[in-house]
Amino acid sequence: MGKELLKIVLADAQFLTRAGLRQLLDGQARLQVVAEALDREELMAAVETHAPQIVVIDPHNTDVFTQADITWLHTSHPEIGMLLMTDAHDHPRIQALLDAGVFCILTKHCGPEEIVSAILATARRERFFCNKVLELILEKPQEADENCRPSNLSQREVEIITLIAKGVNTKDVADQLCLSLHTVYTHRKNIMRKLSINSASEMILFAMHAGLV
Repeated sequence: MGKELLKIVLADAQFLTRAGLRQLLDGQARLQVVAEALDREELMAAVETHAPQIVVIDPHNTDVFTQADITWLHTSHPEIGMLLMTDAHDHPRIQALLDAGVFCILTKHCGPEEIVSAILATARRERFFCNKVLELILEKPQEADENCRPSNLSQREVEIITLIAKGVNTKDVADQLCLSLHTVYTHRKNIMRKLSINSASEMILFAMHAGLV
């Protein structure tokens, strides 16, 4: 990514959400909020005018931004990374976002460090889900606490999950990726820790829901 500024457009109908995000991101050395969008028309204009690397958007907050806007961004501007910050709390809506090509999703319970980390992951085209979103992807029961730690998967970890989900055994995963068996096992443990899962079947389920296979 180099040292150049990452240009960001904030698309959210709520003034307080936009103001809070701008204050947070303007304090980061490599991030620059170049525009705010209150509706789809302003979002389209901001994208065409500023050519941002990232759009932070909430398609579930009001009727202003919808799933159609996500689809439009993904198909018309695939070069732009999308980070979704949503209060959606059901599997179908999260799954619809994954099906639309979104791979970085947070809830609005996440803290400043998670948000910044998610934006940087979005710029690197890595998958980034907070734990609450992962619970919805895997259709696990919600935890009682408000913990919303990030689960940031590297590109290598995504490759390994994809191969495992396709039924490739560990030795063949190592051979295909030119890695040692020990390295693959280490990646597997890190993946399971990040996703808070305990079995290969849950890893496969995640890969299926996240559109990796």
